[in-house]
Amino acid sequence: MTFARLLCLALLPGPALAQSVPFDAGAMDAATFDGGDLPDGQSALTVKVQTLLDRAGTSPGVIDGWKGGMSTTALKAFERRHDLPVDGVLDEEAWQEMGGPEAEPIAQSYTITEEDASGLVDAIPEDYAERAEMDRLAYLRVTEKLAERFHMAEDFVIALNGGGTFDPGRTITVVDPGQDVDTTVARIEVDKPNQRVTGLNADGTIVVDYPVTVGSAQVPSPSGTHQVTAVAIEPTYTYRPDRNFQQGDNDEVLVLPPGPNNPVGRVWIDLSKETYGLHGWAHPSELFTAASHGCVRMTNWDATELAHLVSQGVTVEFLE
Repeated sequence: MTFARLLCLALLPGPALAQSVPFDAGAMDAATFDGGDLPDGQSALTVKVQTLLDRAGTSPGVIDGWKGGMSTTALKAFERRHDLPVDGVLDEEAWQEMGGPEAEPIAQSYTITEEDASGLVDAIPEDYAERAEMDRLAYLRVTEKLAERFHMAEDFVIALNGGGTFDPGRTITVVDPGQDVDTTVARIEVDKPNQRVTGLNADGTIVVDYPVTVGSAQVPSPSGTHQVTAVAIEPTYTYRPDRNFQQGDNDEVLVLPPGPNNPVGRVWIDLSKETYGLHGWAHPSELFTAASHGCVRMTNWDATELAHLVSQGVTVEFLE
């Protein structure tokens, strides 16, 4: 059964050319807060803070070491969750609350396996009719697959490890984002102005919080309160040009196969408002760079976590 009926169009850019990073694994583990905000640019401290936020159930989106919008909204969400002053600026209280001084190692070694290098596709065409002929919209690269597994930007994985080939048997450095949250979400709030999705339990306590892309003023996300009607893992995507957008010259209904590079990623959380839902997305670093066509986009890993915490009937409220 197909639940992926959302208004969205995903492009498939490759990673940026690998650049060196100004720190190594040891610096990420040793990074400490000495006052002031996160450093401008890319830093070991920002990697550490992003990772600790992720472990605490407040997703920074991609872990990449760059100070930016997703990290700022994650800090705000963390501060709100822990009754701290909400300004999105790292301070000693937030650093202590996230366990910065006693944090477990941020970096870990990982040896690439044969399975990591299997099931890839050589290319994914832009044309939806050609995509519909494929068996699966799988990963294109080992680094793309590993970046999602460890919640990292793909170009950060490449740069942190000095580029080169990522073949089975190679041991690389990645971050340890921790385990998925294991709880139950009874209510979801979609904060459209701040581009965050919050999951609360039956007592009203925040248990998870994620960055998202929402619609624009021209093609807005829903308003009001709705319910989760179904959850699909590894969904197909039904392209309906008469109801959604038109891609290229395709004017007939097409069914695109599942996979992480499907337009709705690895998960579709269907809402009672027809054609709308929360879903994964193949381009996590771009969550804050453009509006959706009304959909609520999440990273594939955040959408997967949330999908396992919700069930039919969960309330979803869109906040203006």
